Amino acid sequence: MIGQMGSYEFPSNGIDEPLDCYIHGYVSARMMNMARAAGDKGLPLCISATHVDGLVLSLSPFSHSYNYRSVVLHGYGVPVTDEDEKNYAMKLITDGVVAKRWDNSRTPPTAGEFQSTTILRVKIVAGSGKVRDGEVSDEKQDIDSMEVKEKVWSGIVPVWQTFGEPVPSSTNMMKEVPAYLKEYVSKVTEENKKHAYAAMKLPAP
Repeated sequence: MIGQMGSYEFPSNGIDEPLDCYIHGYVSARMMNMARAAGDKGLPLCISATHVDGLVLSLSPFSHSYNYRSVVLHGYGVPVTDEDEKNYAMKLITDGVVAKRWDNSRTPPTAGEFQSTTILRVKIVAGSGKVRDGEVSDEKQDIDSMEVKEKVWSGIVPVWQTFGEPVPSSTNMMKEVPAYLKEYVSKVTEENKKHAYAAMKLPAP
């Protein structure tokens, strides 16, 4: 299942304003059935995500870590029944995968596609985030040991998701990769690289 943060009531809300989490899934998926059975109060849910920005390799294995960004959200999920809100959420989620993809796909969904998909709106009631960035963190005894430092490499291996060149399907009839897709692939790959280096407090090369 995939999801995206957004607000149907206030679509211009940014990440620093109240947002719901819309989750997409098959109509008969267990979680969707449980949400329908939960009624108006909604199904209690915990949503978590972690993004790794680097492998932190210290002098000692016990001091190894990751540079990362993580979040945990708690809330209550209810199925979206309003057709306009469901369309809003489906577009939101689709464009969350690839920007502008909804408007550059065969839309709107067919009746069968619409009926086979359930969207949960999760009202967030609590959340927490945790970030690890910066340098390696070594024990003083290792830092003070020339012997250790001369034989053990320490540092950070930056990690970022890279998108490759789009590969056409066997039924594709468009001669060129659309500009919106080229732009998205290039932009997101570069942004991911910048995040990985920013986590090390360094500018991306």
